[in-house]
Amino acid sequence: MIKRYLLSAALLVGSMAFAWAQETRQIAVESASVTNNEVTINGKRVPYKATAGTMPVWDEDGKPMASLFYTYYERTDVSDKTSRPLVISFNGGPGSASIWMHLAYTGPYKLNIDDEGYPLQPYGYSKNPHSILDVADIVFVDPVNTGYSRIVNKEVSRSTFFGVNADIRYLADWINTFVSRQNRWSSPKYLIGESYGTTRVAGLVSQLQNSHWMYFNGVILVSPTGLGLDRNGPVAAANYLPYYAATAWYHGVLPADLQSKDLDQILPEVEKYTLDEVLPAIARGGSLDAAKRKEIASKMAYYSGLSERVILEHNLAVPTSFFWKELLRDQGLTIGRLDSRYRGIDKSDAGDRYDFDPALTSWNHAFAPAFNLYAKNVLKYETDLTYNLFGPVNPWDRSNDNTGEQLANAMRQNPYLHVMTQSGYFDGGTDYFNAKYNMWQMDPNGKLQDRMSFKGYRSGHMMYLRAEDLKTSNDDIREFIMKTIPAKDQPAKY
Repeated sequence: MIKRYLLSAALLVGSMAFAWAQETRQIAVESASVTNNEVTINGKRVPYKATAGTMPVWDEDGKPMASLFYTYYERTDVSDKTSRPLVISFNGGPGSASIWMHLAYTGPYKLNIDDEGYPLQPYGYSKNPHSILDVADIVFVDPVNTGYSRIVNKEVSRSTFFGVNADIRYLADWINTFVSRQNRWSSPKYLIGESYGTTRVAGLVSQLQNSHWMYFNGVILVSPTGLGLDRNGPVAAANYLPYYAATAWYHGVLPADLQSKDLDQILPEVEKYTLDEVLPAIARGGSLDAAKRKEIASKMAYYSGLSERVILEHNLAVPTSFFWKELLRDQGLTIGRLDSRYRGIDKSDAGDRYDFDPALTSWNHAFAPAFNLYAKNVLKYETDLTYNLFGPVNPWDRSNDNTGEQLANAMRQNPYLHVMTQSGYFDGGTDYFNAKYNMWQMDPNGKLQDRMSFKGYRSGHMMYLRAEDLKTSNDDIREFIMKTIPAKDQPAKY
């Protein structure tokens, strides 16, 4: 009887503890953990304060709908913040946390990986000697349901957050509050986004400028999406050839005369051929003369590492998914979508598509443990929540994506606003040539070109995972920021 009573009591206590854990395993609407640290950047000591915390998203009645997790790094030996640049950083997905650029690119710590970006054990992190914290303060933001960010009012419709334009609206309001709380309205301000994050920041700069009257000096597009710019049909099919050439060059499968050249020599040639010959040929469709079709297929094979036969079988329009499976098929290997330097092994060598992206799977198992360790041990942020590298954000409303044109209009309205694009040549998810195409289509009359720049790197989607490009790409951001801060009292006018 006593044993039965003790067992019942233990079960009751256990169930109460479980219920308490279930009730309390939620995000704090407002929280902050403040730590002080330092990092050496380009040989100079940079002391800083890190604030890891949460801040609400409010509805029209001023009630919290959601709470966003952020990490804010401020250099502490700068007394006057009026001219200190502020960089607001987002990753993509949609549904991706800010972890990638936070712990591998611009932040004061970086992931422990080898020089080409492959994971190492034991997992961990180290100081980032290339961080941009020497020239700018940085806030990394996790949108709703990513990282530790969560919806706190379950009655609010998911459509409030999960869509191209909904995402832009609520994040603009959150940024407005953050900048006001931190007293940074006078600071030169920059948005940086990676992948879908480029869609986000392209729309945000317009929303903040036109609805919150907050003006920016720069937008940095890392591995940009199509930004809602039309490229269906022949353009979409033709534009991948330069990426195919870069990837084939990396894997050493081009003809000997082409393989012996440097990548910088090859790509301009392929880009010109794509625009001058491939695009018109695909546009001709079935009316293209058979001899000309064979000539084009032969030249595409020469540049891509694929056979003339498979190019003809695809009517000159080879899908990227087939390319990732086909290029190294004779070696029993696939290549990565987000970084074609990575190789994978499928269950079967047959088929039109790989079983998994060897680049993404490699990154996931390095980033997740490292950030969980970093948040607890360095940022001192305590929570029982799961840090969502990729959070539940579906269904995502992709309609009415006009973000490329919104960014271009913001540039036309704001003479201070500049745009820099950063792309990896081996990125097959958001390829570099389509990133260039974005800039051309955003600016049809050519009047914005002097405020647009492009930087290419010999790596993939996250170019900063390669040690050489981590330094170069951060240096490019550093230079971009310094060049886009106008002289004191310089008027914004044409």
